Amino acid sequence: MLVQMTRYKFETTEHELFRKTFRKFLAEEAEPHYAQWEKDHLIPLTFWRRLGDMGYLCPQVEEQYGGLGLDFSFGVIIQEELERIGSSLIGIGLHNDIVVPYIESFGTHEQKSRWLPKCISGDYITAIAMTEPGTGSDLANIQTTAIRDGDHYIVNGQKTFITNGIHTNLAVVAVKTNPSAEKKHQGISLLVIEEGTQGFTKGRKLEKVGMHAQDTAELFFEDCRVPVQNLLGEEGKGFVYMMEKLQQERLAVAIAAQTATEDMLALTLNYVKSRQAFGKSIGDFQNTQFKIAEMATKMEIGKSFLESLIEEHLAGKDVVTKVSMAKYWITENAREIATQCMQLHGGYGYMEEYKIARRYRDIPVMSIYAGTNEVMKVIIAKNLGL
Repeated sequence: MLVQMTRYKFETTEHELFRKTFRKFLAEEAEPHYAQWEKDHLIPLTFWRRLGDMGYLCPQVEEQYGGLGLDFSFGVIIQEELERIGSSLIGIGLHNDIVVPYIESFGTHEQKSRWLPKCISGDYITAIAMTEPGTGSDLANIQTTAIRDGDHYIVNGQKTFITNGIHTNLAVVAVKTNPSAEKKHQGISLLVIEEGTQGFTKGRKLEKVGMHAQDTAELFFEDCRVPVQNLLGEEGKGFVYMMEKLQQERLAVAIAAQTATEDMLALTLNYVKSRQAFGKSIGDFQNTQFKIAEMATKMEIGKSFLESLIEEHLAGKDVVTKVSMAKYWITENAREIATQCMQLHGGYGYMEEYKIARRYRDIPVMSIYAGTNEVMKVIIAKNLGL
């Protein structure tokens, strides 16, 4: 399952070496400390700096801005290996493959030169601030405003459930620059707001059911003066930009869920082979064998679907419908498998010292963020002509 180095047909020797090297890095720098990070409810900034030092932050960025110029296939490897350690490391994938690509795609040369090198080094940790207390997946109805005042925008509003919210010092924020726009989505723009900007404050670190080490926070903007030069792309195009980038974001969620599924099954296979009950291993019981067979089948189906999607995405194809299917189905599958794997672990599966317990509490949110699975079904149905 996760023991092999080459996982996809598109992987080359270069990919295999990259995965091997990164896995070794995580075995030394993350795995021994992960349980403590969960207890501390925070991943230390020193780990981010180490990732930057080793070239594992934003490797897709062009060389002229300090990156390695690699494609998304290397990002897939980074996401999978991070998830193999634990779901609390999702903030790194968000930084690499979700937030920084906004700057790459829509930023000016001056903006890229100013921000990207520090994103690569780990001096800047990014966040994407869309969700508000009264607005989740319905992005057209955000209430945070940014009213032009000379060379600045005056930003007022609140964001919540922001991944990397405590550590972030560079946030891409969805705002209403034209609150009276006839079509609500046409009044949305994206501003890059840096830590230290007057009127920008961070709220409490939110206490979540799972992903304890990953910092999630509220962000507040009160008469926050943001230079017009921090506008990302064109005014009024923010909603279009977010819809464009959600394809890769939702694909990243599916990749994480698939990796977690494979890890859970591997953990459970090892456990049922070694655990004894009534004079034989749990794996000798037909019920266990059937459950494992069912989970392994669904895991393989998910992997095959995901591989085809990654290949199409790398080729630049529009796979919004399929990505919505993958995000919904693979995350639901992961949640179901987490429950079954915990059951097969018995009482030990409910103990924090067993990784399956952590998986059980970390998995459910995957069906919520990046657009709820209900929204995924709406997108699928709409794109099928309903």
